[in-house]
Amino acid sequence: MRVLLTGSAGFIGSHIVEALDHDVIAADLRTGVDVRDAAALDRLLPGVDAVIHQAAKVGLGVDVADLPDYASVNAYGTATLLAAMARHGVGRLVLASSMVVYGEGAYDCPGHGRVRPRPRRVEDLAQGLYDPRCPHCDGVLSPSVIDEDAPADPRNAYATTKLAQEHLAANWARETAGAVVALRYHNVYGPRMPRDTPYAGVASIFLSALLSGVAPKVFEDGGQRRDFVHVRDVARANVLALGAGTAGELVAYNVASGTPHTVGDLATALAAQTGGPEPVTTGDYRLGDVRHIVASPARATRELGFTAEVTFEDGIKEFAHQQTERVGVIGS
Repeated sequence: MRVLLTGSAGFIGSHIVEALDHDVIAADLRTGVDVRDAAALDRLLPGVDAVIHQAAKVGLGVDVADLPDYASVNAYGTATLLAAMARHGVGRLVLASSMVVYGEGAYDCPGHGRVRPRPRRVEDLAQGLYDPRCPHCDGVLSPSVIDEDAPADPRNAYATTKLAQEHLAANWARETAGAVVALRYHNVYGPRMPRDTPYAGVASIFLSALLSGVAPKVFEDGGQRRDFVHVRDVARANVLALGAGTAGELVAYNVASGTPHTVGDLATALAAQTGGPEPVTTGDYRLGDVRHIVASPARATRELGFTAEVTFEDGIKEFAHQQTERVGVIGS
């Protein structure tokens, strides 16, 4: 199989390159290929059997000034790629989607059962009331496990454009009888994770602070629940997805470990591995953040044969030590 991999030089893309046992065409801004450039795609796509689309602007963004870039790279770039795939008869797509399309995770109310939480209120957050409230009785909700059938509820620019990618890909699938597998990544971490940018993931932000001798600052009360999944497991999910999918449809899968941890757990584990200062819980918050999102990877296990193999403990240890060795903090 001949595979075009966009975003091939990025954090996740570089691991997918290593995991693929196929003829890979690597496309990335660093290799001079922009997915918004139709002419460049027309040069690359002849003879391609499938596309793995990783290229994207990531992170929550800094402020509303980021909106045009998110829309351009993520939405327009994906639309340009899909149009080029149609021109060249490429009928299989593996799309890097994200847990952020769900917004808040799944929640239950003691009196009203499974409910869709309303957006958290600024006045509540300012008072340290971080957990979402029931839209019917205003009671505090209990987090549960979310699956792929949950309704989408994007709550920031990145989330909105990732959902737009899914919708565009579904349009393409229906019109061309193509097959799309959308992998909804949860919190991906591991070697080569970007550092020291406003768009870096939380694991990288914490580790950068620790390597500078600064205590990692944990927002809210540190109790936010997430599913941290290792990048090598994510790469393997992409390889498995190449053999899946149904003509004319988009099928989505959670790519997650199935074992949640809090953001505070993450900061504490990284501090322990680096010997750095203990995390500081700040009470700060960002309106674009969600409180809890814990996934069920059951569908991916059942239909793709995917089960995460790297444990949180082993993955965090490797991540911390590989990053610190690069800057001469640990090892020689």
